[in-house]
Amino acid sequence: MASDPTGPAGGIAGWATSLVETMGGPGAGLAIALENLFPPLPSEVILPLTGFAVGQGALSLPSALFWTTTGSVTGALALYQIGRLFGRERMHALWARLPLVKPADLEKTERWFAKHGNKAVFFGRMIPLFRSLISVPAGLERMSLPLFLTLTALGSFVWNFCLIMAGNILGAQWEMVEQYIGVLSKVVLSLAVLSLVLFITRKIRSRRVPPANVSPTSRDFDG
Repeated sequence: MASDPTGPAGGIAGWATSLVETMGGPGAGLAIALENLFPPLPSEVILPLTGFAVGQGALSLPSALFWTTTGSVTGALALYQIGRLFGRERMHALWARLPLVKPADLEKTERWFAKHGNKAVFFGRMIPLFRSLISVPAGLERMSLPLFLTLTALGSFVWNFCLIMAGNILGAQWEMVEQYIGVLSKVVLSLAVLSLVLFITRKIRSRRVPPANVSPTSRDFDG
């Protein structure tokens, strides 16, 4: 990968390339873990670049998927624990001091979690910015840790697989993936909303169905 003239030379792409070249799969996992902890680092660059590295033979696809998903879960768990330990007021105070992030983004994520619950954790892993922030309200609300880890791992795997494969298929044009992320994120958000609507519709219908009438076992007849 280092000898490929089409490979990225600098910036975040160059930094991620250096990690993968030096450490292989664990380097890709470290890059994604840091992306979760620092939302301004874009997975839309790191994951397609990892797919490009797979195509160049720098690491295998199973290794890329394992380490990037492990990195996603590790970063998400760190934010979950911070939210759980700090509490809402201290967390918001800390967030307000961080560069390149907006307090409104955290507030928006909290509202989304309050509205969608468990689905927000799964689908949130596939929406830029929400990918990282959704772990905070999950920790603040003390969501079941095993459930949080399961949903985070599943959602992260789906997202990582899609972007790594896109980078693998596009090869040297892996940067094109970033241009279509907005469309993909809207599709995921639409699926989340549709899922919620179907869930609510089923609940309403189940409440309207009257209990089944019990047929009489015997009848009295006039002789």
